[in-house]
Amino acid sequence: MNLVQQIQAEQARTDLPAFRVGDTVRVSFKIVEGRIERIQAYEGLVIAIKNSGASKTFTVRKNSYGVGVERVFPLNSPRVDKVEIVKTGKVRRAKLYYIRTKVGKKSKVKTLVGGRKSDKPEA
Repeated sequence: MNLVQQIQAEQARTDLPAFRVGDTVRVSFKIVEGRIERIQAYEGLVIAIKNSGASKTFTVRKNSYGVGVERVFPLNSPRVDKVEIVKTGKVRRAKLYYIRTKVGKKSKVKTLVGGRKSDKPEA
């Protein structure tokens, strides 16, 4: 393992759940306003996961008062406090950029009933 891989391995976070594209997540991240630091939640649909290692990012999209808002979060950032999976989605694509053009009920993703096989504990 070379030096770059060693540094990336040290910076990788293991406390976040394994989520995929199509899942609805609630991201709690730290916002600094002057000297005050607070945690704000951002809930939406994961439409993309990019890169790997220390530079891994995920894009979350939500509708706010009828306007689509997207935000890109670095997965290994110390500003991301926690990520909670609200709903698991059933999709067949790696990137859900087509959701940007959909309006209303057409912008919904099917939910996966019963969770994923990897989420269930083995007996």
